[in-house]
Amino acid sequence: MTEQVNQLDLLSRLLEMAKKEGAESADAVVFDATSIEVAQRLGAPEKLERAKSADMGLRVFIGKQQAIVSSTDHSDDALREMAERAVAMAKVAPEDPWCGIAEPDQIATTLAEMDSFDPVEPETQTLIDMANEAEDAARAVAGVTNSEGAEAGYSRARIALAATNGFAQDYAVTSHSFSTSVIAGEGTTMERDYDFATAVYAEDLQNPADVGRSAGERAVARLNPQKKKTSQVPVIYDWRASSSLLRHLTGAINGAGIARGTSFLKEMMGEQVFGDNITIHDDPHRKRGLSSKPFDGEGIATTPKKIIENGKLTTWLLDLASARQLGLATTGNASRGTGGPPSPSSTNVYLEAGEHSVAELISDIKEGFLVNELIGMGVNGVTGDYSRGASGFWIENGEITYPVSEMTIAGNLKEMFANLIPANDLEFRYGTDAPTVRIDGMTVAGL
Repeated sequence: MTEQVNQLDLLSRLLEMAKKEGAESADAVVFDATSIEVAQRLGAPEKLERAKSADMGLRVFIGKQQAIVSSTDHSDDALREMAERAVAMAKVAPEDPWCGIAEPDQIATTLAEMDSFDPVEPETQTLIDMANEAEDAARAVAGVTNSEGAEAGYSRARIALAATNGFAQDYAVTSHSFSTSVIAGEGTTMERDYDFATAVYAEDLQNPADVGRSAGERAVARLNPQKKKTSQVPVIYDWRASSSLLRHLTGAINGAGIARGTSFLKEMMGEQVFGDNITIHDDPHRKRGLSSKPFDGEGIATTPKKIIENGKLTTWLLDLASARQLGLATTGNASRGTGGPPSPSSTNVYLEAGEHSVAELISDIKEGFLVNELIGMGVNGVTGDYSRGASGFWIENGEITYPVSEMTIAGNLKEMFANLIPANDLEFRYGTDAPTVRIDGMTVAGL
C-alpha cells in the first residue's frame, strides 16, 4: 500500500509543479518494475540478472501544444526540472488539434478486478530449476543433438497514472515464464524449434518437462524438410502462427491508421469481414489475462468488446486523439510509455474456438500446407496484400506427412479473413490468441 501511495503522491507533486510553471493541463505516468531473468545452456548457467526501474513521464499542454519529458530521477529537483523543461518545450511545439487529456466526466471512477498480480515472487533457484528441467527434457528426446539454451523469468510492475482532470489510479501486474530451444540433426541437416510457457500466476504455468519435451519433439519432426512447387492449396495455421492473423486485424482497425486513411479495412465498419460464425474479442478484464488492465493510458475505463461479431466489424480501437479526429468516442484502448504520447492498442484479443477438431479441419484436404512458423513481415497494411516466409508440414489425403521449409504463402487479408475457419483448440498463451485455423485458396510457393 505504501508503494501505491508514494507513486500517486509523486505524480501529484509533479503535476502541481507543471501547473505552477504554466501548464494549462497535464498528465503523468510512472512504471515501477522489477524483473529477474536466468538462462542456462547444456546445464550450465549463462545469465542471472535482476533489474529494477522506475521510469516516469510528464505530458503538458498549453492550448493545443503539447510536450513530453521523461526521467528516472524522482527527487524534487528533478521533478521541478521536468516541469520547467516540458512547459518550455510545449510553448514552442507545433499545434496538434486532436491532443489533450480526458474531460472529467470521461475518466474511470471504478476499476474492474482482473486478478493480474501474483504476490509471490519466485526464488531465483526456482527459476533455474525450471529452465534446467525444460532443457533436460528437450535434450532427452531422441534425435536432439544440441541446445540453444533455456530461460526463465519473472516480472512485476505497478503502473500509476494521474492527470489534472482529477484522475489518479494505479494497478499491478506480474508475469512468470520459461522457454527452451533445441537443435536436432547434424551438419547441414540441423533444424531447431522451441516451446514456452507464460502466465500471470506461477501456479498456472505448464510443467517444464512437458514444455521441454514438446520443444524437442518439434525440432526432430522438422528434420529432412522438402520444398514444394507453386500451387494454390488450403493452408492450416497452427496455434503458434494463427495469432499473427489477429495482430494483422488489430493493426488494420487501429484508430490512428483509420484516421490517416491507411488501412485496408477503412471502409468496412459494420460490414462483413469474416464468416458469420466468427467472433473476435478484445477483453481487458479477462481474469489472469496477460494484457489485462482496468484503465487505459489516458485514464479511461477499459471495457470488453467484440471487435468482430458474427463476422461483422463493430469498432475501431481508439484513443482520445484518434477518436476526436474521427468524431467518435474513445474505446479506452490508449497505450503509452513515458517518452511519447498515447496511441491505440489492443488488450487480450482472442478468436472464439470453432466446432471442429484440427483433424476434422484437415481431413478433406487432398494437398495442403500446415504452417507452424512464419518468417518476415511482408504485409501491406494499405492494400491487405500478404506474403510471408513459412515452414511446417505438407498435408496429403487428410494426413500430415513430411516437413517442408523455405516456402512462401501469399494472398490478400480481406480474402483470407473471409475464408477463415477456426478449429476447437483455443489456448490462451500469448495475450493475442487464436485456435488453429484453415484458409483455402492461398498461393504456396517453394521450388
